[in-house]
Order: sequence, then structure tokens, then C-alpha cells
Amino acid sequence: MSKLANVLTGAALLAVTAGAAQAEGFGLGREALPEEIAAWDVAVLPDGTGLPEGSGDVWTGDEVFAEACAACHGDFAEGIDSWPPLAGGLGSLQDRRPVKTVGSYWPYVSTVWDYVHRSMPFGAAQTISADDTYAIVAYILYSNGLVDDDFVLSHENFTEVVLPNAGGFIVDDRAETEYPRFSAAPCMSDCREPVEITKRAVTLNVTPEDPDGKPAGTLPPIMASAEAAEVEATETAEAEPAAAEEPAAEMAAAYDPELVAAGERVFNKCKACHKIGEGAKNGTGPHLNGVIGHTAGSIEGFRYSKAMLEAGENGLVWTDETLGAYLADPRGYIPRNKMSFAGLKKQEEIDAVIAYIATAGAM
Repeated sequence: MSKLANVLTGAALLAVTAGAAQAEGFGLGREALPEEIAAWDVAVLPDGTGLPEGSGDVWTGDEVFAEACAACHGDFAEGIDSWPPLAGGLGSLQDRRPVKTVGSYWPYVSTVWDYVHRSMPFGAAQTISADDTYAIVAYILYSNGLVDDDFVLSHENFTEVVLPNAGGFIVDDRAETEYPRFSAAPCMSDCREPVEITKRAVTLNVTPEDPDGKPAGTLPPIMASAEAAEVEATETAEAEPAAAEEPAAEMAAAYDPELVAAGERVFNKCKACHKIGEGAKNGTGPHLNGVIGHTAGSIEGFRYSKAMLEAGENGLVWTDETLGAYLADPRGYIPRNKMSFAGLKKQEEIDAVIAYIATAGAM
């Protein structure tokens, strides 16, 4: 028998043997035990199904996050380089460049817990305990202003926290609602009723005319009133003195321009969380426009920690002196406040950034 015949015969015998083995089973391995399946079944559902028992508070989460997560996601969950931010971005989803974070975009707390416990930290997945995972998630919620600083997340209150964008997701029902239309035979001729013009504006007597029969040179009443209002607003603005600009000019003149410029560079350490200047809005931290002279914890629209609110209620007003003491030691000056920044250690940096905040924020 030739070599080719031997090969073909061997292949035929192998096929018959494999077919018989598949019919009867290969006899390899065994069925997985329930506890083995449970070890792999780590998914957590929005209703809390799959959560292990445990709990974690915000401040424990702050410490664990600093150790396991901050190298990529920043001390304040603001993100570093190409690593994504986990806090901020609320209300930005309709912007040209939305900021998608846990607070602005993610649908469920279960998504956060499951991803942290299953996949983080990078390069050391599944090394974080259940309690530490609860703590990290509590800190991320706190960083987004969704819970207070004394919040404790556990398997018992897990479903009580609703993320802002929970209603922004819908079930994909295209298979039922759209696919049938797309799969129908397309119309190739006489697919729409013909369109024809039946009347014109002049015929309907809605186009004003001059006595000579030409369209009138005056604007229709609605447009004319709008134009008049615009002219009046312009004249009023021109007539009023630029009083709004005077405080900013006076504030700028009160500080050495070189000191202000140095403060702008120092502010790079702050701008991941705080915005300042024209159009500034609250982010991970409150905007700082007009903060000098403001009572602590009083910037509208920002959710402060209880500690900061109590400081304001006790009469703390931000001045160059009080702000300087706070920037030198935020946690020491107002214990358990929301800002976890360690503080500025050089007095010249403190003086410079205060000058910049007072000038740039004098809106």
C-alpha cells in the first residue's frame, strides 16, 4: 500500500473514531462543582444580586483609593494623563466633548462595584477585598458629590444609591422596532404623493405691501418690536457705567502682576477640581469666582461636606489670611472636609495662588 493510501486510511479511521467518541463523550474531565462555578460567577447585577456581605466608609475608601487607584485616576478621581476621570462632568453629556464619569454617565452603582472588584487595580486584578471595594466605591460616590462624608456603603443599602444618569439608558429594542422595517422590500417607484404649490404668501394676504404694490420696507410687528428691544438694550448698556468691571480692575490692581502670574502657575495643581474665571462652573470642587470675601461653604450649587458647611455657619469667611491657613493644611484647618489635597508647603506659593484667585475670580 502506498504512503498516500496509508495516510487516507489513517484519516478515515480517525474520523470514525472521533465521531464515535463525540457520540459517546470523550470521557475527559468532570462536571464543575457548584462551588467552582460560584468562584467564577462574580457578576453583580443592578438589583444587588451577586454582592458579597461587607461594608466600607468614605474615609477608608479615601485611604485605599490613594494606595491602589490614585496612581492612574488621581488623588481626587480626576484622572491622570490618558487614564480616565471617575468624578466630575455632571451635566456635560450634551457638550461637544462630554466628560463621562461615574457621576455623569455610569448607570448603576453595581457597574462600579463589579468593575473595581473584578478588574482593578490595573495589573493586580481581584486583589482588593470586598470591604475595601465597598469603601472605594463609597469614596468615588463622595467624590462625585452623591453622598456625604459619613456615608457607609454596604450590601444592605447598596440599591438605595441612584446614579444621576440611571435614566439615560434604554433597552435595545431595535430587533423588534426597527429591523422589520429595514428588512422589508424597498419601494422602487411611486413611493410618495406628488407635491404641488397651491397658494403663495401674496395670495394669502400675509405679505405687507407699500402703496406702489412692492413689499413694504418696514419690518413685521413682531420683528420690529424685537429690533426695538435690541436697540434699547444696546443703548442702556452703553449708557450705564462699567460698574461691573470696576471691582475686577480694583482687585487686579491690589496685587503685584508678577505675583498673580506666579499664582496662575501654582493653580495648575488646583484646576483639575476647581474652575475660575469667566464661565467657570462647579466641578469636582466648587468654582472659585468671588470666593474671597465669601462665607465658607456658600458657593451656590455645590454640595459641600458637613464640616465645610459647619465652618461657614460658625462664621468662617475666606480672606487672604483664612484662605492661606486652609491652603497650607486643608485637613488640619477644617477636619474631615471634602478636599483631600495635602496642601501647599511653601508660603510664596500660597501668597501667589491667593493673588491669582482674588484677581481671576473677581467676577
